Amino acid sequence: MSDGYDVVVVGGGAAGLEGALMLARSRRSVLVIDAGDPRNAPAEGVHGFLTRDGVPPAELVRVGREEVRGYGGHIVDGTVADIRRDGSRFTVALADGRTVQARRVLVTTGLVDELPDVPGLRELWGHDVLHCPYCHGWEIADQPVGVLATGPMSVHQALMFRQWSDDVVLFQHTGPEPTADEHEQLAARGISVVPGHVQSLVTDDGRLTGVRLDDGTVVDRRALVVAPRFVARVDALTSLGLETEVEPMSGGQFVPGDWSGLTKVPGVWVAGNVADAKLQVLGAAAGAAIAAVAINNDLIAEDTQLAVAEHRASESKGVDA
Repeated sequence: MSDGYDVVVVGGGAAGLEGALMLARSRRSVLVIDAGDPRNAPAEGVHGFLTRDGVPPAELVRVGREEVRGYGGHIVDGTVADIRRDGSRFTVALADGRTVQARRVLVTTGLVDELPDVPGLRELWGHDVLHCPYCHGWEIADQPVGVLATGPMSVHQALMFRQWSDDVVLFQHTGPEPTADEHEQLAARGISVVPGHVQSLVTDDGRLTGVRLDDGTVVDRRALVVAPRFVARVDALTSLGLETEVEPMSGGQFVPGDWSGLTKVPGVWVAGNVADAKLQVLGAAAGAAIAAVAINNDLIAEDTQLAVAEHRASESKGVDA
């Protein structure tokens, strides 16, 4: 870790490593700072990622780190505590007191899944408790599936997961009463609505076996679908003046950027789930690749401007001589 880099990437998951890879291949000096707390750590595998389907998340990161280092990129373990503009550059401060200078910053810190307050959910999260059918639908296919209603998208979730199993029930819990049209849709697809609140989950040897209602009834289930609140990890960005916006699907937060991920703060880009909660791993990496190209082009423009100024100064000295 040196004192200064062309780009500091904050966050070392798939998005951060992809951005760093593209920048390192562009012969930029790059530092990735990773706190080691990836969102998908509980999952057994990454799915829907062409040529990497089913790879454990930790293995994907390990290989990605090797590839970035192979092109001269630097990676350090640590948590970024603060990012501040320092003239034409940025000072990135780590929680352990280290600081580093950067010409540009790419933020790929991801998000936190805030789960409904039901005992047992967190322990099974990423395995028998899930939210994305495209990430985990195949793995729970043809099993008894429950959907925990907590918001207006719950009926949609139930109809989606019906694609993977013909045994789906919707637990009313704290969700709104389905409309007449929604009741008809659910009935047409063979999805029953279970009234009452969910009290807790029933497990056997660490696996889900049922859902206990507040009246003591246990409904046999092997998977439970929930709707987390997606909250972007933005603690280190507050000093830059970056504000989050509300994510419409979950009511969570994200950091807005333009088509390339450029935020309202010149020189700072965002990519991955910190910018779009809906992205799966492949999409997050793709967004970071786009951001990396934009960052490199921005640096090329600055390098050219500086070179022209230096060239003019040199020519002026030659004339004066």
